[in-house]
Amino acid sequence: MERIQDQKHKITNSFAKTSRVCPPFCVHPIELGDNVKTVGEIEVLKFLDNQVKNNKGLLVDARMPQWHEKGTIPGSVNIPFTILAKGIDNPHTQKILKLLGAKEKEGKWEFKDTRELILYCNGMWCGQSPLAIKNLTKIGYPPEKLMWYRGGMQAWQLLGLTTVSP
Repeated sequence: MERIQDQKHKITNSFAKTSRVCPPFCVHPIELGDNVKTVGEIEVLKFLDNQVKNNKGLLVDARMPQWHEKGTIPGSVNIPFTILAKGIDNPHTQKILKLLGAKEKEGKWEFKDTRELILYCNGMWCGQSPLAIKNLTKIGYPPEKLMWYRGGMQAWQLLGLTTVSP
């Protein structure tokens, strides 16, 4: 992981825009609430190097696949926010919960062994990761195991950090 060294490099595509129609593209507050910690780029890099590398955490790109395919943070996995919105009874949601370490016992879900997650989307104006976090906490995922990278892909690219197209 490194920064782009070309000092003439500029952000292109959707991340170069400075304004968007609100709603739906409203700037989100610095904190989502419910004990979900907001993190920046340094924390994301440390998380990748520690929790993700040691299989204790996941960096989750909560955007729709078409956004993810245009470029994402190396080491992240794509879990679109729409899947988590389907609720705990949905088979796709259940499959994801199991992959995250949740266990179903006698019709109830246990989350004590789940991984720590950092979720992100396009930026502070994008509602995809906040919705994913809201839906995760709604189905019982412990908020203290969730973090939000508010800057998302826009801030990541603004800083010239490495991106990949899967």
